Amino acid sequence: MHLTEPLRTERLILRLFTSGDLEAVYDMQSRPEVARYLYWSPRDRNGAAESLREKLKCTSIEVEGDVLNLAVARARGGPVIGDMMLHYVSASHRQAEVGYILHPDAQGEGLATEATRAIVDLAFRELGVHRVFGQIDARNTASARVLERVGMRREAHLAENEWVKGEWTDGVIYAVLADEWARPATGTTSPAPTNLG
Repeated sequence: MHLTEPLRTERLILRLFTSGDLEAVYDMQSRPEVARYLYWSPRDRNGAAESLREKLKCTSIEVEGDVLNLAVARARGGPVIGDMMLHYVSASHRQAEVGYILHPDAQGEGLATEATRAIVDLAFRELGVHRVFGQIDARNTASARVLERVGMRREAHLAENEWVKGEWTDGVIYAVLADEWARPATGTTSPAPTNLG
């Protein structure tokens, strides 16, 4: 799966990262509130630059284990405000995982939901997976609401399943199946078709 043109939604453009996105990536990744429920701590400029170098490599999904990273920007212009990840977890079981971060200044507008819906749709429509899931820290209620709004159901609560930043943390798994995604949903809008090779 190769992204040949950006994904476009009503208010957003999801595109491949470029080297020019460093300032925006650093602005997001340096914030404690962004890193709070993630595996990494707030990053300095060097850490953000290394993270961006990795994202620049994640431009397509060819085989199991591949990751596609997309920068999120407002359709009307401006810097990158988010980071979307699609991980092709299993070819035999046709599973993909989504992940995301959004700049705090862009939160509260439904943009994370809009971007996540576009990525989930891409996974089903173009990658042909059977199941898409998201794994989050159980304390991250805002992220849970995003996954619920895109139509995922809560499947599991894993008690103290990971040691993160010096403490045991609970994890929560949300998921949706391809046939569930294909059913018409009231009040949702699908992203515009994109060109993939």
